[in-house]
Parts: sequence; structure tokens; C-alpha cells
Amino acid sequence: MRSHKYIELKSAANKRIASVVSIILLTLGSCTVMELHSQMRPNVLFIAVDDLRPQLGCYGDKVVQSPNIDRLAKLGVLFNRAYCQQAVCSPSRTSLMTGRRPNTTKVWDLKTHFRTTIPDVITLPQYFKNNGYHTQSIGKIYHDPRSAQDSLSWSAPEILVVTAKKGKYVLPDNLLTKSSKAASSEIADVPDNAYIDGKVADQAVATLGKIKDKPFFLAVGFRRPHLPFSAPKKYWDIYDRDKITLPAEREFPTNVPSYAGHNSQELRGYTDIGKNVITDEKVKELLHGYYAAISYTDAQIGKVLDELDRLNLTGNTIVVLWSDHGFHLGEKGLWAKSTNYELDTRVPLIVAAPGKKQGIMSNALVELVDLYPTLADLAGFQIPDNLEGVSFMPLLTQPDMPWKSAAFSQFPRPWMYKGNPNLMGYAMRTERYRYVEWRDFKTAEVRAVELYDHRLDPLELNNVAELPANAVKIKELKQKLHEGWIKAKPIANVPKRL
Repeated sequence: MRSHKYIELKSAANKRIASVVSIILLTLGSCTVMELHSQMRPNVLFIAVDDLRPQLGCYGDKVVQSPNIDRLAKLGVLFNRAYCQQAVCSPSRTSLMTGRRPNTTKVWDLKTHFRTTIPDVITLPQYFKNNGYHTQSIGKIYHDPRSAQDSLSWSAPEILVVTAKKGKYVLPDNLLTKSSKAASSEIADVPDNAYIDGKVADQAVATLGKIKDKPFFLAVGFRRPHLPFSAPKKYWDIYDRDKITLPAEREFPTNVPSYAGHNSQELRGYTDIGKNVITDEKVKELLHGYYAAISYTDAQIGKVLDELDRLNLTGNTIVVLWSDHGFHLGEKGLWAKSTNYELDTRVPLIVAAPGKKQGIMSNALVELVDLYPTLADLAGFQIPDNLEGVSFMPLLTQPDMPWKSAAFSQFPRPWMYKGNPNLMGYAMRTERYRYVEWRDFKTAEVRAVELYDHRLDPLELNNVAELPANAVKIKELKQKLHEGWIKAKPIANVPKRL
């Protein structure tokens, strides 16, 4: 029979052992919980496409072949009425990345860096970095030049953020021209990674493999279909140029101020365009090039999405695809961007998030400035108070719920100015109307007004602002524009629609 003392000693030893085991288990358990928590935090794949208008299969287009973007749309919510805040690269991207509108960032041109105007701003990727994410940039996310980059946004050095002429062209005739611009399009029988976007896709695939075990915010920016419309031959071969139709309306409206349009200066900087009349044959070539460039970029996006699948990351990754602005392809005699019109301000936007709706289209009015609060919301972060967009996360589960009654864009005149602009055009898109006020930038005096009724005039060819029958509507829209944006008041989540 064992002594009572032995039993007491054994009991004490067991308690000590149990205590140690409990500590070990608690420690292991807490590590496991932390690891599980880390794994549950959603990754973000943030795909930017330059100059892409919503001319894609998933948007109902019957010409452009975009199978990979269409595939992404089936995994998430496609926003049919998404708008940028200024239809040109740097101001639009700055607005999206800071969550502020251009009048707050004071970036209305291609040279001003937001760190000189709002130096302490925390950008979208920087906010994720501050919350424990690995943030990385490949390709064009901010504007192209080295001076436009922002190292504070990223956990690692940017990759392929600046491209030279060699990234845009491969043919000697184009590479040897003295100017930075050569032909407006290029077709070459080369592999995808002969051009910059193929290199970006390759780098994105390689980077995913390196960062897959930690929460990441990976921004991947593709440059085509930005001019020049360069793409490997196999993407040109998708389309039959003889079947490409010309724009239906190719004259600029006569009842709008001339400064509301432009002389297509971006396109005219290319050596095969210049001051020449753009013939029907050249228009078809440009359209062919734009479509080929879209299909080329679509294929690169497909490579990145395939790798996300291969690494079993898709189920825990928020995938966002957006374009910085739209693009004119000869409609109203305009080429490229830099207006306040629908074709320049409306953009493709797709958000596929774990646990949210799939394969659904939303007709709610949303803006690129809304992406910052939306992604913060999806990641479970507190949304910063000073953002000027609204999280549209509720639309990812109820895409048809009542939402914003207006989206806002702007553009200065003259374009390519020094100092402050002379005029600023403030545009508002409601469910039915596009309303534009051109104001003196110093005095805010209204110089001109445009009004387009999309039920009757979806191509925005007839400015009806001067019609007496629209006087009441003009007054209503004027007040809405003033209260909703020029005073920088937040827009309610569920306002009454116009």
C-alpha cells in the first residue's frame, strides 16, 4: 500500500506536469489561432488596366474577345455604371489610391505628385501595409514616370513601374524613331512577353508564388490598350478588319462649348497620325489595334488568375479589376480621353470577393473613389473617416439595392496647362442625366452648362440645357451638383434617386 505522502507528492507532480502541459497547449493553441487568423485574412489582387472602356464580352459587347475578364465577372459582381473622377491617368489613379477627389488631392495634371499637396495621406495599399499586409506593385498602378511613384505604399520595391519605348514597340522602324512616340499601332509575330504587359504577367505569376503564405495586397497594372495599340500578331488575328464597323456619329456637337472637346492631341502625337485627316481606313486600323490590345491584356490577366487558382488562393482572395478611365474611338470626332463625357468617365469595374455574390451585374452608380473604403470594409478594417468615397460592400450581396443618386467627374481646361487651369468642368451622372457645369476656376462663375438625357440621347449628341422645358430640371441638378460635391459633402448611401 502506497503512503499518503507518496500520493501527495505524485499529485503535486501531476499538477506541475499538467500545468506545464497546459502552458504548452495554450501556447501551441494560440499560435494555431494566430496562424488561422492570418490565413483567414483575405488577400487582395488589385488589377488595373489602362484606357480600357467597358467594351468587353461581360458588358455585352459582341466584338471584343475577353474570355478571362468574362471569367472573372462570373466569379463576382460586375458594376455596369462605374465612373472615374477625372478621365486621365494620374488624377484618376491618385483619386482612387488616396480615396479623395481631385479637388482635394489637387492633382489635375500629369506632373503634380500627391505627396506635395497632401503629404501625410495614407494610400490604399499603405493602409493595408499598416494593417500587417505585404503590399507590392507590378506594372502601372500610379502614373508611369519614376517621379510619380510612391514607395510608402509598398512593402517591397516596385517592379516594372516605368516602361521605356522598348516596352511599347519591338519593330526596328518604331524603335529607331527619334521621338518617344512612333506608330499608333504595331503588329509583330512575337511572344507575349516581348511587350511590357507580358513581362508584367510573368512577374505577377512569379511574385504570387513568393508571397502566397502571408496576407498580401498585390497590385498588377497593365498598360494596353493605352496607345500605341501594340500587341502580338495572334491577337490581331482574332479580328477581321473588314467586319469592323465605323463609329456611327463622328462629328462634335455644335451646341456645346468648343472647350468641352479637344483636338485628339494624344493620338495626333503618333508619327502615322500627326495633322493628317484620319481616314476610314485608318479608323478601322485603330479600332482593330484597340481590340487586339484588349485581347492581349485579357490573356495576361488570365495567366495571373490561373496562377491564383493553381496556388489555391482564389477562395481567400478579393479580386478587383478596374480601368482608370474610358476612351473615345472616334465617336463625336474624339480620340482617347480627357473629357467629361460618358465614354471617357464610365469604366469597367469587377469585384469578386469571398462569400459574396457571383456572376451578378449591378446597375448601381459607383465611383472609383469608393474602392478604398470598400476594400477596407471587405478586409474587416475600420474605414478611415477622411475618405470621400462610400463603401459599396452591401452591393456585393444585394446588387440591386437603392444606392447613390449621382456619380461625379471633372476635367480642367486648358489641358496640359502650367499652374492652375482657367476652367474646370464639373460633371454629374444620375440615373437618367449627365449634367456639366463649366466654371471659372478662380471665381467659380458658371461659364457654360451641358445637359444630356440618356433615355433619349445615350450618345450625348444633343445638349438640351437651353430648352425652356428643362429649366426646372436644370435648377434641380444644379443644386444637387453644388450640394453633393462642390461643397464636398458626403453622399448618402441610400438617397432618393432622380
